[in-house]
Amino acid sequence: MITVCGELVVDLIPAAAAGSGPDDPPRPPQYAAFPGGNALNVAVAAARLGNVTHLMSRVGPGPFGALFRDHAARSGVATDAMLHAREPVTLAVVELADDGSASYSFHSNGAADWQWTPAELERAWPADTRIVHVGSISSWTPPGSRHIADLVSRVRTDGSALVSFDPNIRAGLVGSPDAVRAQIDDLRRTADIVKVSSEDLEWLEPDADLDEVALRWAADGPALVVVTDGGEPLRAARPDGTLLRRQPPRVTVVDTVGAGDSLAAGLFSGLVASGTLSRATLLGLADEALAALLDDAALVAALACTRAGADPPTLAELVAARAGRVGP
Repeated sequence: MITVCGELVVDLIPAAAAGSGPDDPPRPPQYAAFPGGNALNVAVAAARLGNVTHLMSRVGPGPFGALFRDHAARSGVATDAMLHAREPVTLAVVELADDGSASYSFHSNGAADWQWTPAELERAWPADTRIVHVGSISSWTPPGSRHIADLVSRVRTDGSALVSFDPNIRAGLVGSPDAVRAQIDDLRRTADIVKVSSEDLEWLEPDADLDEVALRWAADGPALVVVTDGGEPLRAARPDGTLLRRQPPRVTVVDTVGAGDSLAAGLFSGLVASGTLSRATLLGLADEALAALLDDAALVAALACTRAGADPPTLAELVAARAGRVGP
């Protein structure tokens, strides 16, 4: 039902070292390896919420490749579209700020994620797809990005599935800003759903007003544009000029790794549950129904923020949190 296409990234997250008190001798930093990356995170979150989910990815060799496959399978993700690749796995060294927000240093030269060919995408494509999500580094890194764009353009044209896009900018990996901005402009106009963070918008359109950008992007082709802004209200813009604002729940944040990916998966799960699986039905969805889906998606993201790494909640955990929710 849901297909996610994109990269796999090993997140190396700082781990608390034993014996690191003020009187202990200096120790080298220690890191815990978490399977991550936009595509894997979205797919795992969607599957944990009870959806039939496929992950289309190129998996590098070695123990990290096995880590990705095992993590996906244990979370209920179908792994039949995870293709074996000879190129290495992408690594990201994560730095956490005091508020739990994350920044990344990538090691990705020649990585498997950017090497898609048209033949591989055709072979991997799950025929039952009703929502396809692309985004992040693989969606704007050549040579594979061009072929991914061609795939989702065909899907949008034939109307067989809703197309979702999240630019998820990693500025340190951008070789040509103008080329990346052009690729993102094409994809956001092709997609039915665009999810974009305020940080990404600051890179794409510095000092732009979030309300104005959301409405303008919604007028450019998508049926829905969702702008996230950390703990501030998220915006949801529709082509008819409607702009909804929804306040995310307040939680104790451990870190924000995978929060945006979890929100996207929460939204897809709500669309599946409500039968909103075409552009026409998404455009026809009442504002009140859309607001409820956005609230659930924000709750999924908030729950992910209460745990280390990209560790989204299960459907049972979402249901329990929803039952206990009394307000933002």
